[in-house]
Parts: sequence; C-alpha cells; structure tokens
Amino acid sequence: MWRRLRVGLRNAGSWLLDYRYAVIAQVRGALARTRPDDFASGERVPVLIIPGIYESWHFMRPLILVLHENGHPVHVVTPLRANRRPVVPSAEIVARYLRGRDLHNVVIVAHSKGGLIGKYLMTQLDPDGRVERLIAISTPFSGSRYARYMLLPSLRAFAGTNPHLAALGADHRLNNKVVSIYGRFDPHIPEGSVLPGAENILINTGGHFRILSHPDTHRHVLAAAGR
Repeated sequence: MWRRLRVGLRNAGSWLLDYRYAVIAQVRGALARTRPDDFASGERVPVLIIPGIYESWHFMRPLILVLHENGHPVHVVTPLRANRRPVVPSAEIVARYLRGRDLHNVVIVAHSKGGLIGKYLMTQLDPDGRVERLIAISTPFSGSRYARYMLLPSLRAFAGTNPHLAALGADHRLNNKVVSIYGRFDPHIPEGSVLPGAENILINTGGHFRILSHPDTHRHVLAAAGR
C-alpha cells in the first residue's frame, strides 16, 4: 500500500511539473524572436521537426538547439502552425515541404501527435524514401483511453478505437525505422508509447512534455540522428 502511495504521489508531482513546463514553453514560444532559418545550417544529417497538437515549433526548442549545436541542419514546417489539423492532411503538408526543399536522408524528430504524422508520412507519402528514420517522443501509437472523454474532435481522434489510428498502428512495415522515446509515467498516454518492432527507449522521468528537455532524451536523439 505504501509503495502504491509513493508512486501515486510521485506521478502527481510529475503531472504538476509537466503542465508547468508546458505553460512556460508556450509562453516562451509566443515571445521568441528566433526564425526557422536560424537553424537551417549544418553539415550533418538534416532533421525535420514535427511538434505535437496545439504546439508551435518553438515548443521543441530544447531539442532544436541541441541538434543544431551538434551540426544538424534543422527544418521547421511552419505551415503546420499549431498542428491542429488531422494526421493525414498534416502529413501531406510535411510531404510537400520535403519535396519543395528536395530533402533526402531526413531524420524526423517528433513529439506526441507529431510521431503519428511522421509514421503516416513514411508509410503512405514517401515513395522516394526521403525519410531515413523517425524519432518519436511520447507518441500515442496505440491511442489514449482518455481521448474519448475530450470535448474537442481533434483530441478525441487519439482514442484507440479511432479506425484511422488503429490502421496506422496495425501497419508494421517501417516500424524498424522508428525510435520511440517515452517516460516512465505519461499522464496523457496511460497505454504508453511502446511500438512493436521499433527501438523503444525508456527515460527515467515522468510527464508528457518535460521529457523534451531531459538530458537523456537529448543524448538518445543525438545518437539516433547521427547514425
């Protein structure tokens, strides 16, 4: 009983810190003056950033900075804006960006919904094989049981019973090109982010958002991007 209580208190604390991180990140993004082109230089493998739902690209600034500082040109798909569209049209926007910039051997680094967009892009919209690897952080590959209680259709779409999400999850063809990174406790995805056939990496932290700034996350993302 005491162990369950300790775990419950620890998870509650992680939840509070997670939302604190999310609020600060959103405010920082609203005030930021950096432009996407500021991170487009570099000689290593190109990285394309796909944030989660209701997140601007600034939300992933901690990872953008560390990737760029280590020599990766980082690309941001600004037409996604706050990423509120469904997965399929969002993936089509990203596919057009890749073709328009004529990018090849791309590593996608995505958060939450962004990982679903990246997987759909790889399996359905990348006939030229422009994407080499997907690094997905806290992505609901199996959906979330909480989604069915959400008022907004854009959030209910993450229910595991959603046929489009189920079909994407059942497509295992390119799972070996996915690195799925997740924390020990995710208040948004109780099912977790393990993807069969992928490289699954557990980070010893709690939360859905804070994991983006965790040093172990940065270490694993850099390792996967630099292969």
